Amino acid sequence: MIEKWGIPVTPITGKKKPRKVYVYLPEAAEEDPKARFPVLYMFDGHNVFFDDDATYGKSWGMGDYLDATETPLIVVAVECDHRPPNARLSEYSPFTFRDPEFGHVTGRGKLFMDWLTGTLKPIIDRRYPTMPEWEYTWICGSSMGGLMSLYAVTCYNHVFSRAAALSPSVDLVKGKLVPLIREADFAPGTVVYMDYGSREMEDQSGVLRNFMRTADALMEQGVFVTSRIVPNGDHCEACWEEQIPLFMPVLFYDRE
Repeated sequence: MIEKWGIPVTPITGKKKPRKVYVYLPEAAEEDPKARFPVLYMFDGHNVFFDDDATYGKSWGMGDYLDATETPLIVVAVECDHRPPNARLSEYSPFTFRDPEFGHVTGRGKLFMDWLTGTLKPIIDRRYPTMPEWEYTWICGSSMGGLMSLYAVTCYNHVFSRAAALSPSVDLVKGKLVPLIREADFAPGTVVYMDYGSREMEDQSGVLRNFMRTADALMEQGVFVTSRIVPNGDHCEACWEEQIPLFMPVLFYDRE
């Protein structure tokens, strides 16, 4: 079952217009009212479940995977800020940066994560049968959402124990994440899955280098990292959907 409701993200937008929040509940939640479940928070929520809501007409199909595999998981997916020209980039970047294509982008990623952890997560934990503890609170995203997932598990490691970062935009912020990782105090048992499509790298110099530096920095800090290059992988929801059966077992690995 997927519920859809609205909540304003006023710390960033300054407006009270509701943003869509999608919440997936496993069938087991209806069968056993006493059951509790881990929670996976996801970026770009409009692209996670429904093709009709997806920006480019193709979603991750996350609900279909979870139903088919009977995965005992709650997924909370928050719609991004769609306002032109760079609201999504601003919301999903922890750092202010300048890019030839996008120009000047003010990083408001910390504001968004403060809202997600300080406002949204308490609402989710009150409203749904969650396991709210660190061990069972995870985060996932792609592209800028992948960058934010790495940032979240690094700088909000007291909240998130595991992260999946697909095609993370580490090159866009020119290595600014690695110093944060090297200075962070990761809790033992932190887990990160990260991947990048081979075809994504063909026209982007430095992407592989920054991707590898990020993975190396995490491993040097004792984080359990699964890092891979997706053969013929592209920068799109269809490709990210194909990776769900690969990153989901990493998030659940050694769960009891």
